[in-house]
Amino acid sequence: MTTSASIDFRFSEITSALVVGCVALMVLGLQPALLGDLIEQQRISLEGVGLVAMGEIFALGVGVVLAEKWLPLHRIRLVAVLSSLYLVAVNLLTLRVHGDLACTAMRVAAGLGEASLFWITTVVLVRSRQPDRLSGIFLTMQTLAQALVALMLARLTMPFLGGQKGFVVLAVISALPLLLAARLPATVPPHEEATKPAVATLRGFFSLLVPFAHLSAVGTIWAYFEPLEKAAGVAASQANLLVALVLVMQIAGGGMAAVAVRHWRAPRVVAASAVAFAAIGVLMHLLAGHSVLVFTALCVAFGFLWLFQMPFHYRLAFDVDPQGRIAMLVPAAQLLGSGFGPLAASFFVRGENVQGIPLIASGFASCALLAVILVASRVFQGTGRGRTSPCEESPH
Repeated sequence: MTTSASIDFRFSEITSALVVGCVALMVLGLQPALLGDLIEQQRISLEGVGLVAMGEIFALGVGVVLAEKWLPLHRIRLVAVLSSLYLVAVNLLTLRVHGDLACTAMRVAAGLGEASLFWITTVVLVRSRQPDRLSGIFLTMQTLAQALVALMLARLTMPFLGGQKGFVVLAVISALPLLLAARLPATVPPHEEATKPAVATLRGFFSLLVPFAHLSAVGTIWAYFEPLEKAAGVAASQANLLVALVLVMQIAGGGMAAVAVRHWRAPRVVAASAVAFAAIGVLMHLLAGHSVLVFTALCVAFGFLWLFQMPFHYRLAFDVDPQGRIAMLVPAAQLLGSGFGPLAASFFVRGENVQGIPLIASGFASCALLAVILVASRVFQGTGRGRTSPCEESPH
């Protein structure tokens, strides 16, 4: 897929930008372990889990939008260096704070730094020659990195750090962009301004509501994954291994999506994923505590679908607006959804009872299904069967 915003980046520039994005989003794969450690140390309450998770991810999502508006496209390398140093400092300072509000404030600060790094990835990804396919590759890379780090944390013994090793490791990883800054693009031209922003249309609104609602469903389950594991009877010694398994299944889903996104229609795939997510949430609720094996199987499906449907969000956005204006907002919509889900769920948590969490996720998945139905009814309105979607490969 080639759009009016496409740029021929060098391989080293694309690779470096994707690695920087992996660093920026590393916390998303480690949140269950990190939040679980904070709960175990009594530095946050169970009721505060959603607030802390939402704060960081919401700051990440809003930060990407603000970065797109305010950060200079001709100073990408400097942004990478300053954001990396800032993020290292914030992750280390997190070791010193206690309480729901204090931890939330610190992770909101971290989210803004992560957003600046992720903005760099978004700039390169959306302006590349094949943004939908490259998004699948990035998601697979990102999750592979998260899975490896999660597995390392599950097996890493650092007695002198106690339960704080997660944030120390996160701080070390946050320094990686310092080594890659020189290989990032020195400057990137801005998008050509259009007379009317595509997001102002109903199609634009609903195409962004799809990733928002979809990731709200994902974020709801993921933020409460550790207490859901306990409710299902998963042994504490196996909890981190199950997190790593979910991340491995994300890799499988992202890898398959990187190939399938070039050939399958986005509305059908996203709708099917939404139905499957809703079913997973209902089954998790109905079968809570009955079978660890069944819970594990549902987590496997959850992990696979998580990344499988995300590249199709870009494909859907380019179907609506081939100029890529909506696609630039897809990462922000996904991140805001990831934060909004846990926030909404936190109002329904009482004590250690998390039984209703999967049903809330099912509700968000149902909203995604409704949104994609509305988008599909408008995106393909008036198109003949023989016409090529803006995202489909040209035979030439």
